[in-house]
Amino acid sequence: MILSVHNINKSFDGKDILRNASFHIEKDEKAAIVGINGAGKTTLIKIIIGELSADDGDVTFSKDITWGYLAQNQNIDSENTIYEELVEVKKDVIDLENNIRLAEENMKHVQGAELEALMDRYTRMQDEFQRKSGYAWKSEVTGVAKGLGFLDEELDKRISTLSGGQKTRVALGKLLLQKPDLIILDEPTNHLDMNSIRWLENYLLNYKGAVLIVSHDRYFLDKISGKIIEVENTRVTSFTGNYSTYAVKKEQMRAIEWNAYIKQQAEIKHQEEVIAKLKSFNREKSIRRAESREKMLDKIEVLDKPITIDDRMKISLTPSCESGNDVLTATGLSKSFGNEHLFSNLDFEIKKGEHVAIIGDNGSGKTTLLKIINGVESLDAGQIDFGVKVHIGYYDQEHHVLHDEKTLFEEISDAYPTLNNTEIRNTLAAFLFTGDDVFKRIGDLSGGEKGRVSLAKLMLSDANFLILDEPTNHLDITSKEILETAISGYTGTVLYVSHDRYFINRTATRILDLTHGQFVNYIGNYDYYMEHVDEKMQRLFGTSGNIGNATLGDGSYKYANGAADLNDSDNASESASSLSSNAQSSDATAGGAMDWKAQKALQAQKRKLETALSKCEEDISKLEGRDGEITEQLSDPSVGTDLAKLRKLTDEQTEIQDKLSSLYDEWEKISSELSEF
Repeated sequence: MILSVHNINKSFDGKDILRNASFHIEKDEKAAIVGINGAGKTTLIKIIIGELSADDGDVTFSKDITWGYLAQNQNIDSENTIYEELVEVKKDVIDLENNIRLAEENMKHVQGAELEALMDRYTRMQDEFQRKSGYAWKSEVTGVAKGLGFLDEELDKRISTLSGGQKTRVALGKLLLQKPDLIILDEPTNHLDMNSIRWLENYLLNYKGAVLIVSHDRYFLDKISGKIIEVENTRVTSFTGNYSTYAVKKEQMRAIEWNAYIKQQAEIKHQEEVIAKLKSFNREKSIRRAESREKMLDKIEVLDKPITIDDRMKISLTPSCESGNDVLTATGLSKSFGNEHLFSNLDFEIKKGEHVAIIGDNGSGKTTLLKIINGVESLDAGQIDFGVKVHIGYYDQEHHVLHDEKTLFEEISDAYPTLNNTEIRNTLAAFLFTGDDVFKRIGDLSGGEKGRVSLAKLMLSDANFLILDEPTNHLDITSKEILETAISGYTGTVLYVSHDRYFINRTATRILDLTHGQFVNYIGNYDYYMEHVDEKMQRLFGTSGNIGNATLGDGSYKYANGAADLNDSDNASESASSLSSNAQSSDATAGGAMDWKAQKALQAQKRKLETALSKCEEDISKLEGRDGEITEQLSDPSVGTDLAKLRKLTDEQTEIQDKLSSLYDEWEKISSELSEF
């Protein structure tokens, strides 16, 4: 174990953020911390690295363990070039190499004991140089730089001229080159394109050390993590496996917790009803039983009601009208900025109902293309035609569709003046803005909050053609899943740019890969793209897709007018899929019949118990009524002088008491059995 987090507690302004948070990281383990925005993930990380102090608990690193941390955003202040900044990490190796070269030169000029001492020192330096992989330091630096998306010509750029995202990539590169025993990364994929993310996945998978990641990138977590550490409702829980395994286990846990809670609540209610009934019998024995049950009830450790995430976005996207079948036709599109050439002669079409994802490296022109379609940017050449009754809804990752000076309420009311106050508040509440939140200025919101406002406006629009630029940026996993469900069920047409591979996999029916200034077309989701990209890139451009080993099948290709298409027929696969589907359907039918029979049997048993309980209560009521009559007769003085009648009544009353005692026992037994249902 290289890191132990034990019983960490942390509160801010009296509000608990973490309670008894505990987990550990083993040597070479790859773990991820997940949770909704605001759950306390970053707080936990800051406590681990010592930026925040815990109210209680301990964080312990093993002796001689080295660790490195990368925050979400870096502001490196340096006049170094990118290459110089990365090389600084290898300064000790470079100094060692220089000393080795100096010793080699000096050995030419000394003799005797001085030479022997110098040779001993030279041998020790050589051993250390080999231990530190000194002969490979240059290739390591250039390999990491290229892996993180820096081109050879960019390595001479000054750090001071870089964007925030580029600086974060440089900081990540420096951390990877340092090779600490534990790497701690906070949202490392935010500023990486898909090729760089895939490179980082492979690097971390093969990293000889431990990795602790905070990330909302579920595809990345599936590839990297062997342990998921969940932060939810102040609690920290560890799950073995990747994200998909965790998601399944989490749902199972929620179901178990709810079942246990519901069952206990039903049992408590049942016991309270039994106690009330026993007391209503108004007999010493039944009252004692009621009191005994009350004591047992008091000793029950009542389970807390499982807390569900009740702040989930409630997105409903419905096109107001149907467009024509041809939604968008683009012909000969070209765009450059000065000497920076993005794309040329692009031809593509979007049909009604398609969900098309545009992917490609950073700087390839994806966002620019969306802006051109929306009229925000101009074309150098080409033409875009929209079909009949096409109404566009645009989601801009930079949120230019929002007005910083307006409040949230004004942003919605000005855009949709027909909505009343209640409708506006309900809309904003669906996107987690309640109470006085609606009077916040747009300019004061975080990136994630602006994203939610943009989605709210999109939901209210009458669009049937959604154009989305990085819609999942700044959203937590829960919000992403809600958006995925809304997009997947959307009957209109969608065209979007995204780096979120999990999102693409769940929502895309077609992928357009913007590469080499051209579109390459894939009829399928991201998994399909992964299977075919290497072969397609080799056929079309003579290069690899940089994906690694891909499972490839036969296919016929055509390449014309700046787009490439893959013939997706595979009768064998379809037949296998059909057989599998039929088999599953048959199994489901058989299973359904068995479930129906079992359910009918249980219902019959329940009705039988209900009838028995009703009969028992009826018998008790009759006997208690007769017992009351006898008691009243025994109070009559004339009966007291009639010994025969007195004996008959007292014998009958004794018999009634015995029967009632048995009936009370029977009622409890039947009532308990019935509560099981």
